[in-house]
Amino acid sequence: MFKHLTVILAFLMTLSSPVVAQDFEKGFAAAQTGDYATALQEWKPLAEAGDGATQYNLGVMYDNGLGVLQDDKEAVKWYRLAAEQGDAKAQFNLGNMYGNGRGVVQDYKEAVKWYRLSADQGDASAQYNLGVMLKEGQGVPQDYKEAVKWYRLAVEQGDAKAQTDLGLMYDNGHGVLQDNAIAHMWYNIGAANGNELGGTNRDKIATEMTPAAIEKAQAMARECMSSGYTKCGY
Repeated sequence: MFKHLTVILAFLMTLSSPVVAQDFEKGFAAAQTGDYATALQEWKPLAEAGDGATQYNLGVMYDNGLGVLQDDKEAVKWYRLAAEQGDAKAQFNLGNMYGNGRGVVQDYKEAVKWYRLSADQGDASAQYNLGVMLKEGQGVPQDYKEAVKWYRLAVEQGDAKAQTDLGLMYDNGHGVLQDNAIAHMWYNIGAANGNELGGTNRDKIATEMTPAAIEKAQAMARECMSSGYTKCGY
């Protein structure tokens, strides 16, 4: 939560009036100490006046029961208000609410809509989720090539789940030419970034590879990570 709040604060301080920024900062400082009641007191008037950043934060509070009773419908209300103003994090969270049927009737098409809006703004989590929806054909026609496109955008930002899933696409030849070495590379990178499934899949595919092929895949993984995901074997 606080990571998102920090990003929002920097944005708000740039675009909002000094008075609004001051009120937001009071709420932010209170939230950092766990005083969510004070944060709510400072933020709610701003949110009701139409400030997208504080609308998003109220959504987070209701979503997680921070200083208020946990309430999915109220969370959806505030996420939607912020999302309609173009807030990428709110769009992503609203997509999650639709995808999981929390506070709204489950609707994969609506989830895809909000994930895409967020993904277009560069949100890695939204890019990953959109890739999953395209791979599974949830709310959108199944499209492996399009899924690969979004996974690649997410992996370039270091998203470990997307890295592992991109490995799976190469493992199965979905949307790309089947390639054990590149699959191993992405599994290895996903594992290095904390994805347990990446390690499991890496070790499994290694049993189908020669020692020379494994060594090549490991070298590719090192180059990929050291280049900031710009030189990744394709």
